[in-house]
Amino acid sequence: MTTTTPRRLSRRTVPALPEPRGPLSAAVMDLMRGARDVEVPAPAGADPYGDDLQLALYVLYELHYQGFEGVPEAREWDSGLLSVRGAIEERFLGALRADVPADDTDSAWAALDELQVEPVDGTGSVSHFLRDEGTLGQLREYAALRSLYHLKEADPHAWVIPRLYGRAKAAMVAIEFDEFGGGRADEIHAQLFADLMADLGLETAYGHYVDAAPAEMLATVNLMSLFGLHRALRAALVGHFASVEVTSSPGSRRLAEALERVGAGPAAVRFYAEHVEADAVHEQVVRHDVVGGLLEEEPALEADVVFGIRATGHLEDRLAARLLAVWRDGGSALRTPEPVAATA
Repeated sequence: MTTTTPRRLSRRTVPALPEPRGPLSAAVMDLMRGARDVEVPAPAGADPYGDDLQLALYVLYELHYQGFEGVPEAREWDSGLLSVRGAIEERFLGALRADVPADDTDSAWAALDELQVEPVDGTGSVSHFLRDEGTLGQLREYAALRSLYHLKEADPHAWVIPRLYGRAKAAMVAIEFDEFGGGRADEIHAQLFADLMADLGLETAYGHYVDAAPAEMLATVNLMSLFGLHRALRAALVGHFASVEVTSSPGSRRLAEALERVGAGPAAVRFYAEHVEADAVHEQVVRHDVVGGLLEEEPALEADVVFGIRATGHLEDRLAARLLAVWRDGGSALRTPEPVAATA
């Protein structure tokens, strides 16, 4: 296949608000636009993993990233929106704690070791499926959905830096330095993912595929922001970060092989090939220095690290189940399938 010219990521423009998916997300977006006398449905009555609540939470979190066209930047710290966000977070976090309980007897090291045990036949694994039988179209869909995070890769994790001490902080900064390109704009991992998207004929604009993303995808992105924006959840964010780094290298190898198999261009393959080597190194640093350093300073936070690891796995498993079900049934993983420019 031929490749397109990669576009440089630009934050000079912001995305439009997505289409609401229910009364909660509609009310939240009305408030963001400045409407008054808006009656916001109680989040306690919403499905904590459903489209309406997850989209409402996603757009509220995006006020801390790039914002939205037509929404004043001052809305980021609007007390009314923060109050609504708090209620939505309570609903989401409560569901997560009920579904993935952790207590003081759980070991962070055992939880990390569990991440390295994979099913022999790859059952339930998106990267195994894409490597072995995924089509180019399915790989494009996967990239479109993952762009909700990868076009801001490492940004949510950066919030934990001022909340760490000593060895944990130094190690976290070292890994983030790599994620942000080691001082080179063209090597920032978000830029490398934009290059991948361009290679696959996808739109590289930040937030472009929000309307196409199912609730299961939104929830995986929202989890990072939930943990990152709350100092009380700093150890859960470390657990999330450790989970990503420990599982990234083998998964990235399979995705690079999948892209090579379907004839994707070098920029598409490079993103995952880069993560194979880099994240193998990061895994050891995050284990021994980020997690180890945190628990050396604050041993009482071990259960929160475990919670972060297991909550990440819980939401990733939900996403994998949805993707594999629709792909095996011959359908599209996108809520709003759109034509993708052919590059072959």
